[in-house]
Amino acid sequence: MEGRDVKLKSIITISRQFGSGGREIGEKLAKKLDIPFYDRELITRAAKESGFSEAAFENVEKKATNSLLYSIAMGMNAYGSHDIGFTHLSLDDQIFLAQSNVIRKLALEGPSVIVGRCADYILRDYKDVIHVFIWADLKFRKERAIKLYNYSEENAEESILKLDKHRANYYNYHSNEKWGRVENYHLSIRSDHVGIDNAVELIADYIKLSERG
Repeated sequence: MEGRDVKLKSIITISRQFGSGGREIGEKLAKKLDIPFYDRELITRAAKESGFSEAAFENVEKKATNSLLYSIAMGMNAYGSHDIGFTHLSLDDQIFLAQSNVIRKLALEGPSVIVGRCADYILRDYKDVIHVFIWADLKFRKERAIKLYNYSEENAEESILKLDKHRANYYNYHSNEKWGRVENYHLSIRSDHVGIDNAVELIADYIKLSERG
């Protein structure tokens, strides 16, 4: 298979700014490496295993508008434990834990690419996991949002910033870490500088170097 001259053992998590192309990069990387790709597929599986609806998983991140208000709404619960048996969890926390369980199961099944959903934090103590953050300047992301996602010229920038804020607040609350902080990732790529396809090649090269090291 193209891009695989060694037996791949890594799981790759991809965190990304909205409009940076992170999902596209992850999908192309998975195809290049001939390994499973999980984005919405993860939601489908988590919904099936937990009994929650797919809509419930999709809506959780969208609620995280303000980190303080989100924490208050969730009962100021910073866990201390990520076990499913932890009591007095809000519905959103139960959904997050159900999703976390699926991500951990996927990690045991073999190499894959997992996009978003705090996967980097959930798998932070696992071996053979590479965490990637994809970002780009606002102009590049705005152009992609208009071209690919049909955002209007007038609302694209505001929508992008709002979605990034939702992702950051969701991540910061559930992980007690800071979304986008360089220390949380092995590799950070600016997609507007290198391009989508070159970003895929960069990650693939990094994986080879990491696994041979």
